[in-house]
Amino acid sequence: MTAAHDHRRTGRELDLFDTDPLIGAGLPYWLPDGAAVRHALEEYVRAEERRAGYRHVYSPVLGKRELYEISGHWSHYGDDMFPPMDLGGEQVVLRPSLCPHHALIYRSRPRSHRELPLRIAELGGMYRSEPSGVLGGLTRVRAIHLNDAHVFCTPDQVAAEAGAALETIRRAYRALGVTPARHRLSLPGAGGKYVADPEMWRRSAALLTEVLDRSGLPYETAEGEAAFYGPKIDVQVADAAGRESTLSTVQVDFHQPERFGLRYVGADGARHRPVMVHRSVIGSVERAVAHLVERHGGAFPAWLAPTQLVALPVSGNERPDAEALVRRCAGLGLRAEVSGPERGSLGARVRAARLVPYQAVIGAREAAAGHVALRLRDGRRIGPLPADEVLARVGALVAARGTGLWDTARA
Repeated sequence: MTAAHDHRRTGRELDLFDTDPLIGAGLPYWLPDGAAVRHALEEYVRAEERRAGYRHVYSPVLGKRELYEISGHWSHYGDDMFPPMDLGGEQVVLRPSLCPHHALIYRSRPRSHRELPLRIAELGGMYRSEPSGVLGGLTRVRAIHLNDAHVFCTPDQVAAEAGAALETIRRAYRALGVTPARHRLSLPGAGGKYVADPEMWRRSAALLTEVLDRSGLPYETAEGEAAFYGPKIDVQVADAAGRESTLSTVQVDFHQPERFGLRYVGADGARHRPVMVHRSVIGSVERAVAHLVERHGGAFPAWLAPTQLVALPVSGNERPDAEALVRRCAGLGLRAEVSGPERGSLGARVRAARLVPYQAVIGAREAAAGHVALRLRDGRRIGPLPADEVLARVGALVAARGTGLWDTARA
């Protein structure tokens, strides 16, 4: 990564996102191309979670102040929350986290040990009262859309669930072409920001240490970086300037199950307390896209690219064929557009589409034969090949959500 790929500049140049003073600092809006990247990323994560046995929910972005007093956010995290709003004689708050809502979803029904582990996931909004001096682009914002999930499990299931979450993160990073800067075991530090329960911290840290040791990943410990309720495995990434931030996390929480009185009926017929494993595969969508812009400079993996294929008719005579190809792409779920001669010479249009993974050139001969001459973003030229074959292979590569552009074994 270089300064040239600073997402704050590159993201605006690529028309992914922007800001407006009338909306406010730390509140970016997404333009169509950015929304396409975001949607593809969200759908990928949801699909991975479904495969891993998670079920998705929606919960409100508001809650009563009392909710966050019970969870501990009000006393331990209040400085990062927006002020409460008076509503009908009650005070409501923009949530700083999704976990209290998920604890209530768990508590809403009687639970048996046969249901556990219960995996609940949501891609939901939350809000942080970030100081204006730390806001920047998509990495530090006030309205956050978090890929969040909570696993409610028995104590002897914790290590397996946390380890499975860490493996899901590793798999996602391979698909995204992301390399972690390091893995960190984040522990509590001095001061009153943490829940005062030494035994709880000892148990939680021991479990996450076991998970990291089993994973074979090198890691470092960092005091003062834990959540107020428990230690974390943080997956760190570096931005264009070399600054580190946390993208993904796995946490063990004995605190909130206690605070909310969560229970399940065990095999012995007695009531037991579950453990809550928090995990986020890509962290916030905003920070994830910021890192992807800096990592790839806008040349996203094909499955993430805003435009996956551009059809390039050599002359106006081939425009109907190009438009037909784009319609077929749409039917296959591919994002495609036509770039015709009105936009300049073929060479100029190829250069303008340099970040598009697939450039399908259609001249008179290709149109007559039902073929396209395919150019890949990396400079390779494929074909001419039947349009049916090109679309089938491009569709398969996109559906596989890998980082390659072409299956050379089939070329």
